[in-house]
Amino acid sequence: MAERSFKHEVEKLRLGEGEIFHGEGILAVTKALLQCGVGYVGGYQGSPISHLMDVFADADPLLKELGVYFENSASEAGAAAMLSASVMYPVRGAVTWKSTVGTNVASDALSNLASSGVTGGTVVIIGEDYGEGSSIMQERTHAFAMKSQMWLIDPRPNLPSIVHFTEKAFQLSEASNTPVFLELRVRSCHLYGQFVAKENQKPKYTLGEALNNPVRDVNRIVLPPASFLQEEDKIKRRLPAAIQFIKDNKMNEFLSGERDDIGIIVQGALFNNLNRALVQFDLSDHLGNVKIPVYVMNVTYPVIDDEVLEFCKGKRAVLLVEEGQPNYIEQSIGLTMFHNEVKTKLHGKDLLPMGGDYTIGRLETALGEFFNLYQKEIEITEKEGAITILPEDAKTLSEAVPARPAGFCTGCPERPIFAALKLVQQNMGDYHVSADIGCHLFSILPPFNIGATTMGYGLGGASASAFNMDFVRKDNGQKRVISIMGDGGFWHNGLTTGITNAVFNNNDGLTIIIDNNYAAATGGQDVPSSRFNNKIRTINNPIEKAVHGVGVKHVDFIDNTYDVDKMVKVITKALTSNEKGPKVIIAQSECMLNKQRRDNKVKKKKLEEKKRVVNEKFGVDSKVCTGDHECMRLSGCPSLTLTYSDNPLREDPIATIDSSCVACGNCGEVAEAAVLCPSFYKAQVVKNPTSWEKFKHNVKQNIFSYLQKRREKKRQLA
Repeated sequence: MAERSFKHEVEKLRLGEGEIFHGEGILAVTKALLQCGVGYVGGYQGSPISHLMDVFADADPLLKELGVYFENSASEAGAAAMLSASVMYPVRGAVTWKSTVGTNVASDALSNLASSGVTGGTVVIIGEDYGEGSSIMQERTHAFAMKSQMWLIDPRPNLPSIVHFTEKAFQLSEASNTPVFLELRVRSCHLYGQFVAKENQKPKYTLGEALNNPVRDVNRIVLPPASFLQEEDKIKRRLPAAIQFIKDNKMNEFLSGERDDIGIIVQGALFNNLNRALVQFDLSDHLGNVKIPVYVMNVTYPVIDDEVLEFCKGKRAVLLVEEGQPNYIEQSIGLTMFHNEVKTKLHGKDLLPMGGDYTIGRLETALGEFFNLYQKEIEITEKEGAITILPEDAKTLSEAVPARPAGFCTGCPERPIFAALKLVQQNMGDYHVSADIGCHLFSILPPFNIGATTMGYGLGGASASAFNMDFVRKDNGQKRVISIMGDGGFWHNGLTTGITNAVFNNNDGLTIIIDNNYAAATGGQDVPSSRFNNKIRTINNPIEKAVHGVGVKHVDFIDNTYDVDKMVKVITKALTSNEKGPKVIIAQSECMLNKQRRDNKVKKKKLEEKKRVVNEKFGVDSKVCTGDHECMRLSGCPSLTLTYSDNPLREDPIATIDSSCVACGNCGEVAEAAVLCPSFYKAQVVKNPTSWEKFKHNVKQNIFSYLQKRREKKRQLA
């Protein structure tokens, strides 16, 4: 069950020639792929392209009509390897994944693909996730494009441009026999707009034709001497062919202005922010009609030297707007200008931040500094404080608004697992815990503060392997290492790199596999061990069978992670067992977000039909709560907060639960060291109650009313 259903939106994918498509950037990319006659699509979900996978899953009937094969790949490496179908055959293929982390996983297959070259157009849609709001390390895809010589398209963030450059990406790939990156930033994936649609195209060459007409060319296999010839082919034929195609098709844009003594070079995806900043100086309008020359690099690799030299010709200075570091484009353009003895002054990271997002405010500040350097050559509309106020406001805002670190959702079934682990460490001392990528990584933050390192998706077990050497356990007093792994990471590569590797090397540590039924961190997509119906995928493959299958003997399965007391006992048992070999605990409870999405649909339908619906909530009795806040130190649930007691003798705030509570019971369960705190109570809110429930409610109310009146009367008499 994905985070969002596109079953209604995918009908827009059927729009034909001349019809107007309205929608989100991700949907526009999907439509563009179908218009390009793509033969197969694969990928692995991750921000900001998760929805692209969800759209294709919901569009399965249309894909079958067109003869397009779609696959949820096991990993980014699997998706990249899929593109080998286009090495020998002229069939178009596209895959997608999340920026550098996905490219790192896929790098082996991509390097081989780029070396051998392709016959059919191949496009890798990269969800670039760079900047202050990113959930990953701060790296760019640009480096990999340069290393393997795969062309990198970074289109202007508007739907017509995105659709246009998707089409050009396939054409560029075929013209140069090289795979192409199509880079989509967060701002591109989720913007809304419109474009004029074309008819969907069935693949001109199908996978069926390829199977029935197999082709073999040993020169396409990456083995010497062919690999040396492939490298030479990249330099002598493919790169010049790509450059010529980019120039002939005017993929980069020259925007002329009223002035020609200075100019700006900008990555395509940053144009909207640049334009908004120029508007502040009255040097453009909201339609992008700039008043100074701008060279828009919709293709950021390769850099087209001829176009850069032509743009810089006769100018005193040029500002390069290149987001991220290192400054690859600046280095390339600077070297080109040096070799050609161009006297134009090149500014870039000297005026712009080396790292972080290039927001409108940051660009406005840099533009102000750039214009001030050359103010004799250009007239600037003065806007008081345009340069200084934005940074000052940002500083004030950062001081006024407290930081809000990421955390588990309300009712998350992973929270009690780490509450139990924290209780275990209180009893047995601290353990080295290797964390993993996924929702469970939030355990490194308060209130749990559990986890020392994280090395990659599904690599929790592998990153603990150095602590599992045999001689370490010779002393019985030596602690075991603990590693964390999610079900998504387990199926991604954790089964081999973590569990199988531990068995093979006789490791003695504990791995806790957190099974919430989905790849929850990427939007709730199904994984092989998901437990609900999926019409186009085979699921219900238990993790415990796979773990037993690779030779793990000590396996404990818990199907209710909210039972903190049981979690504590099972973890303690695994850490103190005299049994040799890897220990695995599979802690299973469904992701609360997906559970709520499913349950809310059922409840909504019942309410529409005037049927009985029960919503459960937890509460805290303000008269019983002692205010020790133990529940918060072991829970951290967003619905659990503080309020002041009505009792004037209690100065400390007491616990309270807000309306977002989903009645998981974790806060009460962990309070008082895994003993249900007496101040917590559970209530049921019944909508459309039965006649009997209404009768019982009225009787109770009458009794309570009578007792309250009698008590009040006694007080008055006293």
